[in-house]
Amino acid sequence: MSAEHSHHIENPNSTTPPPQIEMIGSVPNARQIPDGAEAMTLLVTLPPGCEGAPPHRHSGPAYGYVIKGSMVFELEGEPARVLKAGETFWEPGGDVIHYQDGNALTDAESQFVVTMFCAPGQPMLIPVSAEELEERKDRRAPRA
Repeated sequence: MSAEHSHHIENPNSTTPPPQIEMIGSVPNARQIPDGAEAMTLLVTLPPGCEGAPPHRHSGPAYGYVIKGSMVFELEGEPARVLKAGETFWEPGGDVIHYQDGNALTDAESQFVVTMFCAPGQPMLIPVSAEELEERKDRRAPRA
C-alpha cells in the first residue's frame, strides 16, 4: 500500500498497538459511478447449492468481498470463475450482463458483502430476458 493510500495515521497519544490494515482489492480508474448514485452495501447469504440471481445487470458498478465459502461469478465476456473467502470482485454495471453469482458449495452456505452504486430512480437488479440472452450469446465466454 503506497503512502497516498495509507489508511493509518500515527497517533502519538495512543497507548495501544495501531490497527492492522491490509489492502485486499482495488479498482483503479473506476469511472462508471452514475451521477447522483445511491450507494448501498448488502450482505448476501447463499444457501448450499443456491444458483443465485438469474442473469441480470445493474445500473451502476458493484464491488464485493467474499466473507465465507465460495461463489461462482460470471460477467459477460469473461469466463465463469470461483471466488473464495477473502477474494474481491468488481462489476462495472451498465450494459454488462451478470450471468452467475451462485454458491459454489452444495454442503455449506456462502456469504459476500457487496457495495453497489445504483443510478437514481433505477432498480438495483434488472432481469435480462431470454430473448436478450439469445441475441447476445456471442458475447458470453465459452463455458467448460
